Amino acid sequence: MEEYKRLERRLIAKGAIIDYYQDTMQIPNGNVAKWDLIDHKGAAAVVAVRGDGKLLMVRQYRNALERETLEIPAGGLNGREEPTIKAAARELEEETGYVSSDLELLNSIYTTVAFCNEKIDIYLARNLKRGTQHLDEDEFLNVEAWELEDLMQKIFDGSIQDSKTICGVLTYAAKYGQED
Repeated sequence: MEEYKRLERRLIAKGAIIDYYQDTMQIPNGNVAKWDLIDHKGAAAVVAVRGDGKLLMVRQYRNALERETLEIPAGGLNGREEPTIKAAARELEEETGYVSSDLELLNSIYTTVAFCNEKIDIYLARNLKRGTQHLDEDEFLNVEAWELEDLMQKIFDGSIQDSKTICGVLTYAAKYGQED
């Protein structure tokens, strides 16, 4: 493979969650191109399975889509060095009010590889116990329990479009759907 060379990276805007850069790249044919980069510190998500086999989901408004979505619990890392398993445990309790000491890495995804480096580690949480839900000041969501088959149907009919949720639910179904 021929080489790509970054000639310059310029910060365009610094945000609360992401930073936006413009890279000047020399591409293999020698031409120079401008590429956008969204820099994200990373995130963790959780497929939380109750003792009855139902998965805990959160329904919340998403500004980018201008509508509510049904998703697995998730949130950003507090810093690039925070272990994702710690963030997954924190987000599980913050968003659902449940805790688990039984977390297993299911999958890792990059959400939008063309222009964003956001990586989400997706964990499976079992043996859930009641904790305390404590949402962020600007966070409003409802916790719902769903059967795996119903979530898969919502994925297949296009009702669930969130990539981390699709990946988490389908990975869980492929690995454990028959035994739970």
